[in-house]
Amino acid sequence: MAECAFDFEVLALDGTPLPLSQWRGKVLLVVNVASKCGFTPQYAGLEALWRAYGPRGLVVLGFPCDQFGHQEPGDADEIRTFCTLHYDVTFPLAAKVEVNGKGAHPLWIWLKRQKGGVLGIDAIKWNFTKFLIGRDGQVLQRHAPTDRPESLARDIEAALA
Repeated sequence: MAECAFDFEVLALDGTPLPLSQWRGKVLLVVNVASKCGFTPQYAGLEALWRAYGPRGLVVLGFPCDQFGHQEPGDADEIRTFCTLHYDVTFPLAAKVEVNGKGAHPLWIWLKRQKGGVLGIDAIKWNFTKFLIGRDGQVLQRHAPTDRPESLARDIEAALA
């Protein structure tokens, strides 16, 4: 059983292994993303956080997910092209995952157990749910899809301190 986020391995968007252990000691911002969502413009804010805080130890990790309104229908190439052309995304993207249900990726099961949602409902409710993970690999905070990336700056600063 995983004890921290760095114990997990996922697949990168290109299908290669992406062990989170490579970022041990860094702060992670894990987000389920989608290309055709009302919150998709948050890609710009996530990229801004990555560029501003990456040199200090923040890693933004995007996890494309098609479980909410079929808002991430594309394959890996389409996702990469969209993110690059529209938002100049350079932060790491994982392969498409499920975040809820029987097919949920083990990382997302663990994240939800660490920080449940409002009203005791742990399920991810929509795209762009954000988990801030400290340098020790433990979940510090869970942020709603409506929380704009720039609103996390203070929490990120504290985690990096």
